[in-house]
Amino acid sequence: MLIQSTSTPEDSSCDSHTQWFAMRATYHRELAVRANLLEQGIRCYVPLKRVTKVANGRKTEVMVPLVSNLVFVYCEKEKLQKAKAKMPQLQYMTTRSQGRNVPIVVPDKQMSDFIAVTERGHDMSFFEPGMLNVKSGTRVRVHGGPFDGIEGSFMKVTGKRNRRVVIELEGLIAVAIDCSNASYIEVI
Repeated sequence: MLIQSTSTPEDSSCDSHTQWFAMRATYHRELAVRANLLEQGIRCYVPLKRVTKVANGRKTEVMVPLVSNLVFVYCEKEKLQKAKAKMPQLQYMTTRSQGRNVPIVVPDKQMSDFIAVTERGHDMSFFEPGMLNVKSGTRVRVHGGPFDGIEGSFMKVTGKRNRRVVIELEGLIAVAIDCSNASYIEVI
């Protein structure tokens, strides 16, 4: 499976108070939302994979989102609010904090690890929130190999023979990667 990034170059027009916001694009409109954000100069990320589809007896390769309805936006909140006002299909994903709903913000390190893993397209498994007990895992860092520098939790994943390194965007999604060479793993 080939994964392709949809982030914009580092020099986006957002200012220095930028953050990664987890957003939902309703009705599978991730690609349209991405195009609209990029047109406005806002950096975003939608992990994609290449799939083969058959239409009218012909095989064609198309890029489709790895995770339905999920878009990550890297921008200042005020600028995102203005962009969001023009796109009713773009909604904040929220979490409960101090008795109110607040937008989910993904820390830069977690987001860069998630992007690095999803772009490589090696043996990955995706999990919805609550499907893994990530708290039981030992925090590790991968050294060497295709996932060099990635941090996550080392744990047994149901249905998989070997332990996996799990990168979790808390409350959103977790991705488990095969890192069977123990010499690559450092406990942190």
